[in-house]
Amino acid sequence: MERNVALVTGGLGGIGLVISKVLSENGFHVVAGCRPNSANADKYQGELAMTHPNITVLPFNVGDYHECQRVVLDIEESHGPIKVLVNNAGITKDGQLKKMTEDQWQDVLSTNLDSVFNLTRAALGPMLERQYGRIISISSINGEKGQFGQCNYAAAKAGMYGFTKSLAQEVAAKGITVNTISPGYIETDMIRAIKPEIQEAIKSQIPVKRFGQPEEIARCVQFLADEQAGYITGSNLSVNGGQHMA
Repeated sequence: MERNVALVTGGLGGIGLVISKVLSENGFHVVAGCRPNSANADKYQGELAMTHPNITVLPFNVGDYHECQRVVLDIEESHGPIKVLVNNAGITKDGQLKKMTEDQWQDVLSTNLDSVFNLTRAALGPMLERQYGRIISISSINGEKGQFGQCNYAAAKAGMYGFTKSLAQEVAAKGITVNTISPGYIETDMIRAIKPEIQEAIKSQIPVKRFGQPEEIARCVQFLADEQAGYITGSNLSVNGGQHMA
């Protein structure tokens, strides 16, 4: 029997790990990508082997086009056809533009946006041959509205929308859907590290008066990854507690 394989980049992060687990619990063999030489790769693989044996941890560089080509080929040969691609890898290197270095710009654009091209380009050919695929990119509320000190991050996340809408038109008749999800403030270790009084100030600006949970993003991914979500393409799903309504 052919396995349902999902590739999740940034698959060990605060949101990515939950996406990997939820897809694994819903019938997918998940390849969770992480940074090369990640100190957590072996640790997570050992832990997941006990609780989620259908998750394979795979370190690789999402910013390297040729490596992404090789990784997709290896996954298809070792685990089966990639039916779902979740472009979730992302970093921040914040700073006002007047002080932003070229490295801050290039590193964020490479990881957050070039990676979307690299992995999607690699996975698209086999998806077209099979006439089926689900491509889901995790953008951000800050890609929708902008954010002080995040010209690089907001530009990368906003770039996902143009990429998604364009590709969705190219492959709509081929059984492949292409969508984005834009989380707001999600309660991960990064948010929990913020001083409590600042957390409360942030919550006061969110209509639902709380942070989102990684599971809420993962359930959206699960929905869009389903075979029955084939009539949704070129769309963005904003998951931000009402903080920004486009």
